[in-house]
Amino acid sequence: MVTNAASVGRSGVHDFILIRTSAIILALYILFIAYFFISTPEVTFAVWHGFFANIGVKIFTLLAIISLLIHAWIGVWQVLSDYVKPAFLRGVFNAADDVDPAFVRGVLQFILTIVLLVYFVAGILIVWGV
Repeated sequence: MVTNAASVGRSGVHDFILIRTSAIILALYILFIAYFFISTPEVTFAVWHGFFANIGVKIFTLLAIISLLIHAWIGVWQVLSDYVKPAFLRGVFNAADDVDPAFVRGVLQFILTIVLLVYFVAGILIVWGV
């Protein structure tokens, strides 16, 4: 069986479950934050700071950040593997036939990995720094 090292899940079904679960967590987090804004008459820095000082909010926010990263990783991997083809690369880079789409996808996935890692570290520092 051929496996893909770039995929977060072990199979298409596993990726499907991960992306649906992460979408549900993100939807719940959005509803949670929306409820906070609706139920709080005046949002000041002190109220906002107090809200995020709660350990439950910190854990839920961290879970939402991780869900967002998983969702983004799988989504971008699927787009890169489905749409970054040799003809597309020749048109974008005005290159000859020797452009290796696997190399370009690898570079794009590496850049994405670095960006997602920076987002994750920044999220931890922001959330746990309160």
